[in-house]
Amino acid sequence: MNVWSDADVAAALDLDTAIASQRLAFESLGRGVAQLADKVAIRTGADTTLCYLSRLSPRHGAVSKLVAVHPGNLDRGQPAVSATVLVLDAVTGQPTAVLAATALTEIRTAAGSAVAADALAVPGADELAVLGSGVQARAHVRAIARVRELREVRIYSRDAARRETAAAELAAELGLSVRAVASPEAAVREVPLIAACTLSVAPVVPTAAVAAGATVISVGSFEHHRCEVDAELIRRAGAVVVDEVDTAATHAGPIAQALERSDIAREQLRALGAILVGAEPGRVSAGEVIFYNSVGLGVQDAAAAHAVLGTL
Repeated sequence: MNVWSDADVAAALDLDTAIASQRLAFESLGRGVAQLADKVAIRTGADTTLCYLSRLSPRHGAVSKLVAVHPGNLDRGQPAVSATVLVLDAVTGQPTAVLAATALTEIRTAAGSAVAADALAVPGADELAVLGSGVQARAHVRAIARVRELREVRIYSRDAARRETAAAELAAELGLSVRAVASPEAAVREVPLIAACTLSVAPVVPTAAVAAGATVISVGSFEHHRCEVDAELIRRAGAVVVDEVDTAATHAGPIAQALERSDIAREQLRALGAILVGAEPGRVSAGEVIFYNSVGLGVQDAAAAHAVLGTL
């Protein structure tokens, strides 16, 4: 059995490969080829342990991932998210590989958002606002820059030093105009692409400042109590897109709460995979606001793991 470190995974999973793997993952869901078990979550105080199980297609071995989310690790100088993936042989069911999956989770999450941004943003969207300055915020700038020619990136987070550091590092790395701004309103105003990449339990996207035609992506609203956007954004959105309807209805804070309030009907939710394969409409007008909520799916891990192993 092969054992892969985070460094091994990161070296094997470049962004273009990761984005291609995530497009395949969502298209497989949209075509009904992938198998996806219910996500399991256990909360202990502020910490959460998650378990994912999926199969990308009948010819691929099943993949399971165990994830620990410990927000307090940021103050300990450690990653807030750690994960491990187990890959089984498609025929025998025997373990074939174990992958450290902190880097895999980081890369596949941002790559999945890049797929969504490419499918849902208005043509020519060349400005990106990122709320957050941590690992996922930086990964999202890198990934979205692979699918859209960005002219400017604005970054806001509550810690001024962190947002300044993130902006400087990304500008130097990517050769883009990346600047830290002093408020979330300054970040999102008149920007066509917005990515919320926090672990916040309270809304961080200022809906009143969101421009017509903007696409808002949230990856931190992956539990019922986490809501990076407010109720008004859900009500304002011309389309609410999710990575998978059943999972979002239970785990995505803004979606689950909107359903409970009857602000939106379950039938109105559109799955990204269905949009990619043409079974559901995506953006239907240049002026509508699109909201995409990703909680993260096991099939994304399966596609990324098989991409690393060369068995995609």
